Amino acid sequence: MPSTGEILAVVATAAVITVALRAVPFAILKPLRESRLVSRMAVWMPVGILGILAAATFRTAASSSSLLYTAIAAAVTAAVHLTCGRRTIVSVAAGTLCFVLLANFAV
Repeated sequence: MPSTGEILAVVATAAVITVALRAVPFAILKPLRESRLVSRMAVWMPVGILGILAAATFRTAASSSSLLYTAIAAAVTAAVHLTCGRRTIVSVAAGTLCFVLLANFAV
């Protein structure tokens, strides 16, 4: 059975590591904002993520009967993305909701 001192040492170590891991991103934030690489990634990552999600979804849907629902949901995602100020979270959520509703409630 560990002693009280050992338990406190483990908890203190875990607390220091947790605080350090949460503080590091804020410590390196200023140099990252000035980086050209990060600026380019901010532009291309949402497009890449949506592309990967679309490819994975269409690959899965091609082997099932829900290809039409997937195409409709992809169109909704693109339309929402272009009309709502290119907000990735909103467009992905709208497309996902559209697909789920079509897959579960369409006749």
